[in-house]
Amino acid sequence: MDTEHPAITRFREHHAGRGGVGEIVILPDAVHTAALAAAALGCEVGAIANSLLFESGGEPVLILTSGGHRVDTAGVAGRLGLAPLRRATPEFVRLHTGQVIGGVSPLGHPAPVPTYLDSWLRHHEVVWAAAGHPAAVFSTTFEELQALTGAREIEVA
Repeated sequence: MDTEHPAITRFREHHAGRGGVGEIVILPDAVHTAALAAAALGCEVGAIANSLLFESGGEPVLILTSGGHRVDTAGVAGRLGLAPLRRATPEFVRLHTGQVIGGVSPLGHPAPVPTYLDSWLRHHEVVWAAAGHPAAVFSTTFEELQALTGAREIEVA
């Protein structure tokens, strides 16, 4: 790739602007799942922070979950006092994040999105998350990811 994809460039700007210090890695192929990302990075699938956008009463809700977990949408919505969580459509994701499914980063969205962070990610010294494009990821820690996003820590399973 001679020039960087604009989505990655935008992510770099947001990441640096918020004081992010992790490494941004451009992989040779898109990694649309936590398992593919973990294989490409040589880490545990649980160290991948999936950025899952849900729709709740017409509003976006971003849950950053360990790649080893499935979100209990009914349980999370109930504990947070939200309308039912529904998987967002690709159009809804693009509208609220400016990014495509498989590359949604935890930051750099057109407007703030309420964000929640899976407490299980604390078990990993290094956490990897999407960097705005399906072939880009960045390294971080639980604490830095929480500081970068302003996410509230929750149990998702």
